[in-house]
Amino acid sequence: GGADVFVHISAVERAGMRGLDEGQKVSYDEQRDPKRGKTSAENLKAV
Repeated sequence: GGADVFVHISAVERAGMRGLDEGQKVSYDEQRDPKRGKTSAENLKAV
């Protein structure tokens, strides 16, 4: 595991998942919001 990354529920739902469990391993792409300057996870896949 690496650093924590913010995951919005909409990204989880787009991946066809109902939710995430603490410690669950997923692959993802980091996407930066230029307006807010924050990074979040997108394109989630369970591994």
